[in-house]
Amino acid sequence: MGSFNFRFILKTLGFLLIIESMFMMFSTVVSFYLHEATGDPMLISSTITFFAGIFMRLAGTDDYPKPIGKRESFLMVALSWIVLSAFGMLPFYLSGSINEVCDAYFETISGLTATGATILTDIESMPKGLLFWRSITQWMGGLGIVVFVATILPMGGNASVLYDTEVTGIGYDKFRPRISQIAKRLWVVYIFLTTALILLLWMGPMNLFDSVCHAFTTISTAGFSTKNNSIAYWDSAYIEYVITVFMFIGGINFPLIYFFMKGDTKKLLKNEEFKWYVLIIIIFVFIIGFGLYFSGKMEGIEKTFRTSLFQVVSVLTTTCHSTENFMDWGPFYQFMVIIFMIFGACAGSTAGGIKIVRVIILFKNSINEFKRQVHPNAILPIRLNGNVISIDIVTKVLAFIFLYLAILIVSCLLLSLSGMGFENSLGAAISCLGNVGGGLAEIGHTGSFSEVPVASKWYLCFLMLTGRLELFTVLSLFMPAFWKR
Repeated sequence: MGSFNFRFILKTLGFLLIIESMFMMFSTVVSFYLHEATGDPMLISSTITFFAGIFMRLAGTDDYPKPIGKRESFLMVALSWIVLSAFGMLPFYLSGSINEVCDAYFETISGLTATGATILTDIESMPKGLLFWRSITQWMGGLGIVVFVATILPMGGNASVLYDTEVTGIGYDKFRPRISQIAKRLWVVYIFLTTALILLLWMGPMNLFDSVCHAFTTISTAGFSTKNNSIAYWDSAYIEYVITVFMFIGGINFPLIYFFMKGDTKKLLKNEEFKWYVLIIIIFVFIIGFGLYFSGKMEGIEKTFRTSLFQVVSVLTTTCHSTENFMDWGPFYQFMVIIFMIFGACAGSTAGGIKIVRVIILFKNSINEFKRQVHPNAILPIRLNGNVISIDIVTKVLAFIFLYLAILIVSCLLLSLSGMGFENSLGAAISCLGNVGGGLAEIGHTGSFSEVPVASKWYLCFLMLTGRLELFTVLSLFMPAFWKR
C-alpha cells in the first residue's frame, strides 16, 4: 500500500466530528425545549460524537508536514461523508425512532448528501428535535462539509486540494484567492441566504420551526420537509413563490452569487451556464404549463404557471419539494421529470445531477463533430464564456457522462435483481445517483424508500455518496493503482 498521511486524515475527521456534535447539540436543545423524550438520546449521541472527534484529533498530527496529494484528498473526503453519516444516524437509532441501522444510515446519508430520499412513512409523527436534526444534516451537506472546515481549520496548500475534490463542477473557471477565503465567502453567502429565507417564510403561514427547517432544506436544494405533503401542506401561493426563488438561487454557481452580491453582476448575467439554466427553465415551464392547462389537468392560468414553475425548478435543482403529484400527469411529463433529474443545475451549486455545464460542453463538442465531417482539417475549439476549453476537460466530461449513464444502467439491473420493479429501479437509481430524492411509480414524488430491500438500500447509500462526490472521487478508491505508490 502506498504512503498515506493517515494522521492528517484522522485529525481532519476528528475536527469534522466535533463540528457535527455541535450541530447535533442544537437539535438536542430543540428536543429539551419542547420537552420531547428524544432529548436524552440526542444528548448521548452528541456526546459520543464529540468525544470520538476529540480522540481522532489527539491521534492525528498537530501540523501538516507535507502537502497532501489527490489520493489523500479522495480518501479523506469520501471517509468524511461515510464517518459523519455513521455518527449522524445515532439520534435516529438511539431514540428508537428508526429501529434498523440500515434505515437510520440511509436517512442520514440522504440528508448529508442533500439527496432527500427518505425511509419515513409518517414524517409528522416524528419528534421535532429529530426533524430539526434531519434538516440540519441537509444544510451541512449542501455547500460541502470539507468546504466548511476549510473556513476555520488551517491547512495551508492542502485546503486547495480538498476544495477541488468536494466542490461540484469541472473547474474551468475557478477563482483563486486563498481557498480559506473562498470558503468563508461562500459560507457567508450561504448563511445570509438561509437567514433571509427563514424570515420570508416566517412572514407567511409557516411557523418559526417549519420556516427554519424548510430554509435549511431549500437553500441546500435537498428537499426534506416537516410535512407528509411537503410544500402542498400550506396551499400558499406566497410560500410556493418564495421557495421557488430560493431553489432557483440554490441551483446557481455560488461563487457567481458572491460576485453578484458584491455588485459585480456581469459575472453572473454573462455566464453561459447561467443563461442555459434560465433558458431551460423558461422553455420547460412553458411546455409543461401549456400542456397541463389545455389538457384540463390544471385549472387557472396563474395556478398552472405557479405549479409548472415550482415543479420544474424543484426537480431541475434536485430539491424535489413538491406541490403536486407529477405521477398523475401522465408519461410525457414523467419523462421530462427524468430528464431534469439527470441534468441537474449549475456547477458549483448545491444541486446534484450531471450539471448543465457538462451538457453545454457535450452539445458543443457534438456540433463540432458535424462540422469536422465537412471540414476535416479545421481547428474547432470549444469555448465557454469566451475561454477555450482544453481537450483534457472535454475528455473528462465525456468520460464523466459515459460513467454516469453506465452506472445508471448497472444500478437498474442490480436493483431489479432485488425484486424492485422497472420503474422503481430506474427512479431510485436516478434519484440517488443524482441526489434528487424523488422517484417513480410506488416511490413517487413524495414517496418513501421504506419498502426497498435492505441490500438495495445499502447500494443506494453508495450511489448517493458517489453522486455527491461526482463519481471519480469514490470510484477511484476501487482502483488497485490508487493504493500503490
